[in-house]
Amino acid sequence: MTKVLLSIHVLAAIIAIGPVTVAASMFPAVARRGDGRALGLLHRICRVYSTIAVAVPVFGLATASSLGVLGDAWLLTSIALTVLAAALLGLAILPRQRRLIDDGGDARRLGMLTGVFNLLWAVVVVLMIVRPGSTTGV
Repeated sequence: MTKVLLSIHVLAAIIAIGPVTVAASMFPAVARRGDGRALGLLHRICRVYSTIAVAVPVFGLATASSLGVLGDAWLLTSIALTVLAAALLGLAILPRQRRLIDDGGDARRLGMLTGVFNLLWAVVVVLMIVRPGSTTGV
């Protein structure tokens, strides 16, 4: 069962979080070009896939529980970074995207926030692969 949960967790991360990071990263540059139609599409991709991405931590927690690692420091750190990334997306990035679509404005700060969002996900991925104290020999 653990392998099934882990497979779903990884697939959900690739299918849901991947498009959010790409679309969010493209948004500031497209905003600077002033392509309103593309901005709407990128914002929609971010909103829809961020909703689907809720499956990632759900299956991640189920996998961690199955593996008996819920109290491990690397996992707790990953959870904290995931919560931070989700908050950044929901409370800062998506609202700023909407404001840029509606009112125009400066996309530089949005670009910085998106970079931090992507960096958080990169650290989570590294933690998931390296897993300090793991018995995989990596």
